[in-house]
Amino acid sequence: MKPVAFDYAAPKTVAEAAALLAGYGEDARPLAGGQSLMPMLALRLVRPRLVVDLNRILALSEIARDGGEIVIGAMTRQAEVLRSELVRRALPMLTEALAEVGHPPTRARGTIGGSLAHADPAAELPVVMVALDARMVIASDKGERTVAAADFFHGPLQTSVATGELLRAIRIPAPPKSGMAFYELARRRGDFAVIEAAARVQLDAAGVCKSCCVVIGAVGPKPLRCDEVEAALVGTAPSRARIYEAARAIDVGEFDMHSPHASLDYRIRVAPVVVGRTLEAAVQRAGAVLQ
Repeated sequence: MKPVAFDYAAPKTVAEAAALLAGYGEDARPLAGGQSLMPMLALRLVRPRLVVDLNRILALSEIARDGGEIVIGAMTRQAEVLRSELVRRALPMLTEALAEVGHPPTRARGTIGGSLAHADPAAELPVVMVALDARMVIASDKGERTVAAADFFHGPLQTSVATGELLRAIRIPAPPKSGMAFYELARRRGDFAVIEAAARVQLDAAGVCKSCCVVIGAVGPKPLRCDEVEAALVGTAPSRARIYEAARAIDVGEFDMHSPHASLDYRIRVAPVVVGRTLEAAVQRAGAVLQ
């Protein structure tokens, strides 16, 4: 199929893009890398009157440190973030997850913001951003607002970005010394995850877990924070047995995702293994020698 006819604009500033999106309202669609929007246009799943191409807005492509945060522009290519030494040093979990996103040709075009704004429940980046306590900077013709990643994702293809707004940047706190890990189970490398997990662990000088964050994806409409797993690990000196015992505390009652690739029952059965492996890697990277 071919898309329905639409108008096209290629603004060079965020203000110009915001004005266009506000003017056309629900009849406008922003174009980032096009990895999701172009197929949706071709299948006529979306029928905008205006496509606003963000690729000429240079201010949306950046990777920089701002005080204690790493700032990534929404139009920064996934491949560029994957190559970034700053990201690799400060946010290794993000580097690890990006290596699982699609394939080199798709990462060369796909953008960080485009993937997050698309909010596919099986995508890697939403899970990582929630685990890293990222903040999403959303722009419109009225100014900017910031939304925590934990509140940004509302459901499949649904986020806090409202009509007339665009995702401008992602601000990620560079965490104190901690261990991070990302792990996913997929049918083939480059496919969307069947189930995925991101973990961040901080240990004290005695090897006791001071803080822990575990988020899983591809099990429901949005990333799921595993509070029960975190509570089972914080205050303990992690061992392999304790890690996998904690992983079994996942509240599978919140799982709600079927797909042609995996049933809900399968996801429930493998979730403790995926979370356990992710936590095991994170704890070791935090400095623990597991017994």
